[in-house]
Amino acid sequence: MSRKASSTTAKGPLLERMVGWSARHPKKVIVGWILLVAVAVLLGDAAGSGAKTTDAGEAGRAQSMIREQKVTSSYTENVLIEAPGRDKPFLGSAELESTAKDLSDRIKALPGATTEIVTPLDNEQTRAVLVSEDGKSGLVSFTIPGPGAEADKHFAKIRTEVEAVQAAHPDARVAMAGDISLTSAVDKAADEDLAQAELLSLPVTLIILVVVFGALIAAAVPLFLAATAVLAGLGVLGLVGTVIPANSTVSSVVLLIGMAVGVDYSLFYLRREREERAAGKDAAEALRISARTSGHAVVVSGITVVLSLAGLFLAQIDTFNGMAIGTIIVVSLAVLGSVTVLPAMLSLLGRRVDALRLPFLGRSRTTATTSRGWSAIAGGVTRHPVVFGGIALIALVALALPAFGMKLSEPGQLDSLPRSIPAVDAGVRLQQAFPGGADPAQVVVWGAGATTGAADQAVEELRRQAATSDLLGDQISANPVGDVLSIKVPLAGGGTDDTSVEALRTLREDVLPQAFANTPGLEYAVGGRTAGLHDFATVLETRTIWVIGFVLVLSFIVLVIAFRAPLVAAVSMVLNLLAIGAAIGIVVLGFQNGNFAGLLGFSSFGGVVNWLPLFMFVILFGLSMDYHVFILSRVRERWARGESAKDAVVHGVGSSAGVVTSAAVVMIAVFAIFATLSGIEYKMLGVGMAVAILIDATIVRGVLLPASLSLLGDRAWALRGRPAPLAEPEPTTENPIEPGEDVKVLSPVGATEEGTR
Repeated sequence: MSRKASSTTAKGPLLERMVGWSARHPKKVIVGWILLVAVAVLLGDAAGSGAKTTDAGEAGRAQSMIREQKVTSSYTENVLIEAPGRDKPFLGSAELESTAKDLSDRIKALPGATTEIVTPLDNEQTRAVLVSEDGKSGLVSFTIPGPGAEADKHFAKIRTEVEAVQAAHPDARVAMAGDISLTSAVDKAADEDLAQAELLSLPVTLIILVVVFGALIAAAVPLFLAATAVLAGLGVLGLVGTVIPANSTVSSVVLLIGMAVGVDYSLFYLRREREERAAGKDAAEALRISARTSGHAVVVSGITVVLSLAGLFLAQIDTFNGMAIGTIIVVSLAVLGSVTVLPAMLSLLGRRVDALRLPFLGRSRTTATTSRGWSAIAGGVTRHPVVFGGIALIALVALALPAFGMKLSEPGQLDSLPRSIPAVDAGVRLQQAFPGGADPAQVVVWGAGATTGAADQAVEELRRQAATSDLLGDQISANPVGDVLSIKVPLAGGGTDDTSVEALRTLREDVLPQAFANTPGLEYAVGGRTAGLHDFATVLETRTIWVIGFVLVLSFIVLVIAFRAPLVAAVSMVLNLLAIGAAIGIVVLGFQNGNFAGLLGFSSFGGVVNWLPLFMFVILFGLSMDYHVFILSRVRERWARGESAKDAVVHGVGSSAGVVTSAAVVMIAVFAIFATLSGIEYKMLGVGMAVAILIDATIVRGVLLPASLSLLGDRAWALRGRPAPLAEPEPTTENPIEPGEDVKVLSPVGATEEGTR
């Protein structure tokens, strides 16, 4: 390298200095990164239990009041007893009644396992409550005392007795569903899903990268970066999660996004580094130019993703806070690794990065060549932009139309998982036999005398009104929890459907105000699953516009700064919105309408997971900028050297096709893995993200973007006219640079830098 180039490395922009230092001290950087990952994992494991998420709105107030009591919780379990074909009445059937008695006797014989157990055989009152309306199902209900660890031990013993009862009474169906059984099933499924995603994502990604690079060592580099970024991200999340609540879904999202962006950023950087080496640069010079071009594009993309995710904090909902912090952590780590660890590994490996080549795979997809196929497509589009652009636009709008009929909801524990899980099947059967029993509303009452009789009259009035209502169940229980009173009120419906929401509205707006009209000094709030989901949707509806506005404004500013071209920024944003809208429309068709049920193995609950559309919007708006920044920077380089706007588009799309296609295939494969998991929210997320990336990398990249830029012409890039043409052609093997030639290299933001080779 010449003295002038070395000076630039030492005194140039921060990014180039970071890359240069990493390349000169590769062992220190790699060891430091491994230590960082190890410390993050250890701290995450040692952090203990995380902060608990709190529901939004009134449901959150009720939840907080219960938590403030710091009273040991108890857990309700139910055992459904019926004939396997539900063809016999419970009462009068010697087999079913003896099954209930046997179960009751066995559970009572377990010391300390329950504090209360009731059966349909106890008395007239329990018979009225614990026999289904059609008379064919009976319910044995009991309470398991806490705390959680003790309750789990009691539950294990009770489950053994339930299994023994089933074995002793084969002519009866014995199915248990309740607080612990369903929660355990959900937690187990979530752990198994995460383990399956981890198990599949690494080999699938490696196989794709081997095909992309044609060499095992080159394929292992981005996989190492992505996997270590995910491990460190999960570790940091475990530590941060003690302060900012993050539910189990966040870990899966961190894995999903971390693998995708980690590989993406590596591919962009490796592509440019290979181009420079193919053009005759030495390793240090190739890394320096890659840092100024693709490295800068990676940083811009990462900043855009992080800023987009930061918009989720404006929703002020714990679910989004956890997802935002988790994905911000892993994206930031992926960016940091791509500008430090990746250059260090490339510097250390040198030409050996192409070792262990697999000759039968042909040339690498990241070599400095232009894609004839994508160049031909872009050329056809630029010659007829109105025709091809119009067809693509109509197609995306048609796909997006179902999104306007989207119904936001949250799958209950019974909707999220398949019925092949015994606890879920039991819960579904219990819900069918005893509607309204699975998700009761919890009315939390506090104030002077709340637990010493001041609320008794209100509770009796509540029971009286519930007895005459079709929306409220009359099996109302009232129990003190510390200094507050907890009243459980069954709601009609399935817990998340319109009937349950109407029942909640009746309880909040009509029944409770009348019941507590003559109880001065008492306050109350309605919580529970149905209330929590309803309040989440209400808060989300009022704040979504602020999140979307924040993301759009900041993304526009970042793109304008990156390209100094407001029209290009505006076009990119519109195209992103079209791709995201089409993806959400497909999610509505496939999941809300149930068209993918047979293919993916789920039962539609008639809606879309309430957090999914906004999260998809935010993360996809950031991720899609990866491709836009990379492609547009190539187009602008060509245009700035004097090519016509249409030629610049064709050459820019063609020269970036290999790496963009490869990165998109990796992303789509990782996202598609999530469509195979058991939770319906994971299936929706995987399908939605995979479809969006597919649309972005094909229809948007190949048709709409070239059509838009060709229609805009020079106006797309010029604020004050075309800058002076640059002397340096794009560094590819097709257009080599002569040694010793003075050149100007254009960075992605349009600035030039002198350099001599």
